[in-house]
Amino acid sequence: MVAGADSRLYLIFLGAPGAGKGTQTAMLSQALGIPRISSGDLFRENIKNQTPLGRQAKAYIDRGELVPDAVTVGMVIHRIAEDDCVRGALFDGFPRTIPQAEALEAALAEQGKTLGAVVDLVVDHEILLERLSGRWMCRGCGASYHLAFHPPKTEGKCDTCSAELYQREDDRADTIEHRLLVYYRQTAPLQNFYRQRGLLYQVNGEQAIEAVQEAVLRVLGVSQPAEYAGFG
Repeated sequence: MVAGADSRLYLIFLGAPGAGKGTQTAMLSQALGIPRISSGDLFRENIKNQTPLGRQAKAYIDRGELVPDAVTVGMVIHRIAEDDCVRGALFDGFPRTIPQAEALEAALAEQGKTLGAVVDLVVDHEILLERLSGRWMCRGCGASYHLAFHPPKTEGKCDTCSAELYQREDDRADTIEHRLLVYYRQTAPLQNFYRQRGLLYQVNGEQAIEAVQEAVLRVLGVSQPAEYAGFG
């Protein structure tokens, strides 16, 4: 059982691109009432608001360079210190490397917080390829569709706002294999990092979305989201 009587629940979601991290963390954030922290969202928010860290990140991005760990970690540390993270947070897409994981561990400890679990969504390579190559996004509201699993009612149009659908550059077939290779080389080593700390829980990400969420809730030691919401 991961969830505890102190009401604090800090979870990391690992998994290759297409494993379902975004879907699961969005659902659980709403169900558990704790924020989802995505490194991509943090970049966009800090750049949009022209924060000091955002300006640093933009300078690297504009030069086509990788944003250094120190900048990314700085954004995350600043975010988890905000009031809405008192009861916990769900980390999606962070950490990506062992140095980032070590920095997060130290930052949480400095704030008197600890990780409760690391959920690794396990999906076969061929299934990841199928999922990623069929994904399309809405230019208007950001809704996500999949040509095989969740197609729009009208081809090329969003069901919600009727805006045009597009495929992200990193979801195109010629870039997917590279994205997966980068994950296997750079981020997959975090499995052993967290396994050695007794925090890693692997969940079959090939199941239906609802079944994956139920499995994650079992990892937390609750059968219904309301059980966690009542802690404290």
